Amino acid sequence: MTEPQEFFYPNRMGRIILLSMEEVMGKNGVHALLKLASLHSLLDHYPADTAERAFPFSTVSSLSATLEQLYGPHGGRGLALRIGRACFNHGIRPYGGQIGITETAFRLLPLPAKISAGAKAFAGLFNAFTDQKVRIEEDNGALLWHIERCPLCWGRHTHEPVCHLAVGLLQEALYWLSGGKVFNVEEKTCIAAGDDTCTIVIDQTPIF
Repeated sequence: MTEPQEFFYPNRMGRIILLSMEEVMGKNGVHALLKLASLHSLLDHYPADTAERAFPFSTVSSLSATLEQLYGPHGGRGLALRIGRACFNHGIRPYGGQIGITETAFRLLPLPAKISAGAKAFAGLFNAFTDQKVRIEEDNGALLWHIERCPLCWGRHTHEPVCHLAVGLLQEALYWLSGGKVFNVEEKTCIAAGDDTCTIVIDQTPIF
C-alpha cells in the first residue's frame, strides 16, 4: 500500500503559524501543544524564514487537531480564530508587497473592488507559493473561498468544519482591507467532514 502524497507550506508560513501560536498561547502553551502532538523537533526550533516548501501539511493539520484536543472543541476553535488573525498580521510584511495589497493605488479602491481584488490576490499567493489550492467564486453578494487542497484538515475525519484558523485569517484580512469593518465569515463545508472542498463564505456587506 502506497503512502499518501505529502504537500507543503513554505518554511516561512510554518514559522508564521508557530509565532502566531506563541503570541496567542504563550511559549509554554506552544511547548505543551508540540509535545502532545509529538512534534518535539519544533521545540525552540521553528522553521527558517525561507520560501522553501518544507513545512508539511500533516504538521499543520496535527497542530490544528491537537489544539482542539488540548483545549476542547470550543476552546480550540476560539484560539484557532485568534491564531489565524495573528497569522495575517505576521504575514502582511513578508507577503503584502509581493501581492500588491500594500500599494497606495490598491488602498484607494472602493471597498467592494478592494475585497474582490484582495481575495484574488490572497488566493494567488497560496496557489503560487504553497501546495494549498484555492479557488474564488462570487455568488449573490457573497464571496466563496474554496480550499481544494487544505493543510488545516489534511488527513482528518470530523463531523463538522474545523478550518478555524483560515476563518480567523480571512476575518483579519477583511478588517485590514476595509479599514476596520467587521464581516460575517463562516466555513460551510469541510473536506474533513466528507465535502469536496473547505468552503468559507464571506458576506461582502460588513456587519458594522
